[in-house]
Amino acid sequence: MKSNIVIVADNSRARIFTIDSPKSPLQEIESMVQSEGRLHEGDMTSDLPGKILGGAGGGHAYESKTDPKQQQSINFAKRVAQYLDYARKTNKLYNILIVAAPQFLGELRQHMSDETMEMVVFELDKDLTKHSVEDIRTHLPKFLTH
Repeated sequence: MKSNIVIVADNSRARIFTIDSPKSPLQEIESMVQSEGRLHEGDMTSDLPGKILGGAGGGHAYESKTDPKQQQSINFAKRVAQYLDYARKTNKLYNILIVAAPQFLGELRQHMSDETMEMVVFELDKDLTKHSVEDIRTHLPKFLTH
């Protein structure tokens, strides 16, 4: 059966809900956690090489194009986007409503397929991952098409 799916996410956690009608409560069906996203950057990079040595004993500091915390956020956004794409392909989605921390929302948009993006009917750039189900529901539109 097709459902309206509500994703409430930040760079390390996504709560996935279904909602059947405009007045029905949210039903949490899954929670995804990216534990590395909660680490401090120093904890993620402590085992990386500090310098790249040159020929005469000189060298330069190792620098990544994307910092490790940002890379974890990118990886998690890809994982959430794949979840939504799979739900769409298996005909489980009717509409998608997304409530996400602003930076993560942008990252998630970049990794969602065009077909899945077409199913998004609502976006809110707010981090509500730690809020109660009742509070999350108050931030959603009063109308839902189904």
